[in-house]
Amino acid sequence: MTARRIAVISAGLSNPSSTRLLADRLASATVRALAETGEAIGAEVDVFELRDYAHDITNNLLTGFAPPALETMINTVVSADAVIAVTPIFSTSYSGLFKSFIDILDPDALTGKPVLIGANAGTARHSLAIDYAIRPLFTYLHAEPVSTGVFAASSDWGASGDQVAPLGERVERGARELAEAIARRSPAVETDPYDPANYLGEGRSFGHLLGGLAGE
Repeated sequence: MTARRIAVISAGLSNPSSTRLLADRLASATVRALAETGEAIGAEVDVFELRDYAHDITNNLLTGFAPPALETMINTVVSADAVIAVTPIFSTSYSGLFKSFIDILDPDALTGKPVLIGANAGTARHSLAIDYAIRPLFTYLHAEPVSTGVFAASSDWGASGDQVAPLGERVERGARELAEAIARRSPAVETDPYDPANYLGEGRSFGHLLGGLAGE
């Protein structure tokens, strides 16, 4: 059985961050859930801290071109079998860094891809942000978010950083749903990172872009 590839996106700004802590919990639970499926599917996990790519993401927004490190990361994300995406909640919505990363992806790059959404904030009052802000974003991109979104408030973590029972239950439920969605799909085919169609859009090339610019 081919191991499935899971890309984890963490948009936390601090190091360490509770966003990354939640992302790691979701990834570990998903790997366990895949191993417990009838096919005992293995998994390879790639974790990306968006803070490490913040300058490259900004440059991509300004120039339309991804520096090599960011290009490699994007290719890993869009070619994965599933994505776990976790963002802190700022001003009742996803963070600017998280949205900037989504903005540099080709609009069709996540079509049909299972996504487990996670979010964290200081208070549970922001828990609905998953359903009124983050889920519609992935739905617009034609991704397939699983039913359970996992929100963590500061009170959901113990003093040692361990998750308390209600959060643990949500993590396990979301992970099972993502594992089931992965198991239903054929393994993703890894794409060529040097194919312009992967980051410029199908049927487009640098020549297409330059030609378009010349005509303006």
